[in-house]
Amino acid sequence: MRERTDEPPRTLVGGVEVDVPNSIPAIRAALPQKRRTEFDRAINAAGIDQIHAVMRHWMLEAVPDPEADEILARLARDEAERRGPA
Repeated sequence: MRERTDEPPRTLVGGVEVDVPNSIPAIRAALPQKRRTEFDRAINAAGIDQIHAVMRHWMLEAVPDPEADEILARLARDEAERRGPA
């Protein structure tokens, strides 16, 4: 059986190790104020089969990673360019 610890998981952001919030209150607190209402709706709407995926999504959003954001923005630009004008 895995030993339980109160320490949050950690990840690297820009080469610096940071805590990843891993409870509903911790995730909510780590989000920008403007995203909290959407988080509340998503968490409250999640059923037993979805709650883990919803929490993982918001855990990652709560830990900003400028490098990952730039990669996603570049991919979106490339895709829009590939598709051409609508």
